[in-house]
Amino acid sequence: MRTLDDLDVKGRRVLVRADLNVPLDGETITDDGRIRASVPTIKTLVDRGAQVVVCAHLGRPKGKVDQKYSLKPVAVRLGELLGQDVAFAADVVGDSARSTVESLQEGQVALLENLRFEPGEESKDDAVRGEFARKLAGLAELYVGDGFGAVHRKHASVYDVPELLPHAAGGLVVAEVDVLRKLTKSPERPYVVVLGGAKVSDKLGVIANLLTKVDRLLIGGGMAYTFLKAQGHEVGRSLLQDDQLDQVRGFLNEAAQRGVDLVLPVDVLAAVTFASDAEHDVVDATAIPADREGLDIGPKTRELFASKLADARTVFWNGPMGVFEFDAFSGGTRAVAEALVASDAFTVVGGGDSAAAVRRLELPEDGFSHISTGGGASLEYLEGKALPGLAALED
Repeated sequence: MRTLDDLDVKGRRVLVRADLNVPLDGETITDDGRIRASVPTIKTLVDRGAQVVVCAHLGRPKGKVDQKYSLKPVAVRLGELLGQDVAFAADVVGDSARSTVESLQEGQVALLENLRFEPGEESKDDAVRGEFARKLAGLAELYVGDGFGAVHRKHASVYDVPELLPHAAGGLVVAEVDVLRKLTKSPERPYVVVLGGAKVSDKLGVIANLLTKVDRLLIGGGMAYTFLKAQGHEVGRSLLQDDQLDQVRGFLNEAAQRGVDLVLPVDVLAAVTFASDAEHDVVDATAIPADREGLDIGPKTRELFASKLADARTVFWNGPMGVFEFDAFSGGTRAVAEALVASDAFTVVGGGDSAAAVRRLELPEDGFSHISTGGGASLEYLEGKALPGLAALED
């Protein structure tokens, strides 16, 4: 995989595919982690005299212009972090994009409007996607792929454009791949994976693959209730995927056969309703009342999970342990995160809600070995899937 060191960028126009898909409250960015992660590659190109054209997506506008998904607020924040103005193009490959790009001088930066405003970006039709890719590639002379959070997508900006321009991987993508290789090739042991989040179905492939690699697998969050139900326990009104019970029973059996320590909650915070101020009690995980739903792991489970992490040498964590957005149900996620911070292990936070939780709970980001910018991409890599965007950069 070629890197920035392999490109002569001075005085040349470089298209950087970044991941700037940040949460917005109106025009206010509520978590700028992905923007901050993109800055080093852009800054390197600026310092080397490139004319930098940044492209990215935000949300799911589905090929139509929708101003609530505009990247304009991102351009402002990116400029603040770079310490220089970032020109903003009001379209992706139209008149505004062309004039904005053509006006760039060495060391200047422009950001194009949301890639997903263009139907060609996500099109399943190779010809449609390819036509958009040609227009996008026509804005630059070189390409740098640095949007790790999108490399598992076969989209024009990550898959087709690298075929049209001399290309390299940005620093963020190189760092992410290095970390994932450590997790999959020769991790120090004990190797512990913590999985949470809402649905088992989102992580079937990665669980199946990890059962062949890990020493311990800790399961929390909404997905834990399907595991508990598969063991024959009552889970009340907790999140449950009945159609996954047979699959989960298979995981439980395979873990036992392989000697993998698959650890489930022993107690939960069971609430009367899904609300931030819901009345709740700590109950045994094997006997959740019929009129209650589990919204977080309980205090005994927090201690159990922390003990299972204490001697780990490698840890991958993806998915919160409960509804961390509600203060009353954030304690389980905090307990796992704090256990990782206290650990001497190589600790990787697998992007998505896990990374958001670290920042929301105001935990020290430097307390973890690595915080990924791509939850979905990380999971698919660990699942053993080929990632189209990485494959394009390796050609």
